[in-house]
Amino acid sequence: MPAAGRAAQLTDIWKSYGAVPVLKGVSLTLRVGEVHALLGGNGAGKSSLMKVMSGVIPANSGSVEINGQALTSASPAVAQKLGLYFVPQEAHIFPNRTVLENICLGLAASARTLRARVEHLIDELAVSLDLDAEAAGLEIAERQIVEILRGLVRDARVLILDEPTSALTPFETRALFERVRRLQAQGVGIFFISHKLREIREICGTISVLRDGAIVLSGSLEDFTDAEIVDAMSRVQVVEQGAALNRQKAISHVGKARLSIRDLSGEGFAGVDLDVHAGEILGLAGVVGAGRTEFAETLFGLRPQSSGRVVLEGAEFSNRSPRRSVDLGLVYLPEDRQLHGLFLEAPLYWNASSYRIHRLPFFLRPRLERKAFDAFRSKMGIVCTGPGQQARGLSGGNQQKLLLAKCLSVAPKVLVLDEPTRGVDVAARNDIYALIRELAAEGVAVILISSDFDEIETLADRVQVMAFGRVAGSLDRDIAVDAIARLAFGAGEAAHG
Repeated sequence: MPAAGRAAQLTDIWKSYGAVPVLKGVSLTLRVGEVHALLGGNGAGKSSLMKVMSGVIPANSGSVEINGQALTSASPAVAQKLGLYFVPQEAHIFPNRTVLENICLGLAASARTLRARVEHLIDELAVSLDLDAEAAGLEIAERQIVEILRGLVRDARVLILDEPTSALTPFETRALFERVRRLQAQGVGIFFISHKLREIREICGTISVLRDGAIVLSGSLEDFTDAEIVDAMSRVQVVEQGAALNRQKAISHVGKARLSIRDLSGEGFAGVDLDVHAGEILGLAGVVGAGRTEFAETLFGLRPQSSGRVVLEGAEFSNRSPRRSVDLGLVYLPEDRQLHGLFLEAPLYWNASSYRIHRLPFFLRPRLERKAFDAFRSKMGIVCTGPGQQARGLSGGNQQKLLLAKCLSVAPKVLVLDEPTRGVDVAARNDIYALIRELAAEGVAVILISSDFDEIETLADRVQVMAFGRVAGSLDRDIAVDAIARLAFGAGEAAHG
């Protein structure tokens, strides 16, 4: 049994890669029935610490106990046997297996028993999943739910949730939190890794902050202000999203309509009308499944349209393709940076230039690519070992900055950003916010697609809200989370109730 109510105990954990220490004597206690927030910026050591705890990598020294038993070898199977399950931020999916098979891989119970258990959990989470469908068709939010269900179906007594709400709708987040509270009441201990302080306040009771591989703040959450928590994560003060510095709208520079769309329809959406002007940030809000990504992909030329008209810079723009869109200044940053945005095995300089590689003279290409990347690296604060590093080796926040560099390399006139801060930390998010504002100030027309209504409220000059594939309403003034949510949920439900 866990000693003194401890679900997990990490004691004096050290971990180095070569001569570089990434964990420096970290000690943490997770108590039975506790939801413990773990925060830190990119490179702070959060991922390494959780990988040590879950048996993915070995520590150089120190000890890990799970439910009162020592983790004696670096093995995820051993950690799971002791009652720990690690839910990663990026879901690991076997695309050719069914959803049910993905959830239950490795479990020995009968198919009927497992299905009944999973269906019960799905009901409790208030989510919708077709258990017999191939997992290849799952959206990002659904993949995250599959990972969470993998842990729940194994009756773990210690859960590590790594950015579990990063791709969930507000409704799904509330349902997840209800489930977390039930697990908490049953004595399950949970490490909750997130950068959303509002969510942490809602669900967590204890907090620890990592910086440069060491614990710099730890204790009861109610003992610390948001400013103290954010300050602890970085030597340089950063501003949490929604704060005053980010909320200042700058619309005086808005110019003529850069992009006009009339009655655009395609797979997953219909009848979309919108205009976005030079120097404007147009928020396109809604929940997962509202049709926003399908709209963006159709606009960019990744999907065919069934009807409608697109005018770019005053000229009709039909027969779109990604290549033509980029060449004419319409650039898309996709929602899933790893699956659709970056070439993970390719070097950073190649990724940053991949949208314009066809424009570079062959014999000068490597030198020009490296020079361009170095400029983006300096401007955007991309933390890396050098331009030749593989994109896979970057943290999530730095991967997202690299994807933005790829988009900016072609000097876009219209920039469509699909969930541009998904799964990045506070510091990286604020860097991205500042960059978006800077682009608008320079005259770029920005369409900001986000499920994070706080983000929309913070950045957007105007908002259009989609629900069930259609525009449910617009907000030109008094942009607020509650108003966005009413349109995203209430209007859509009223139209389809």
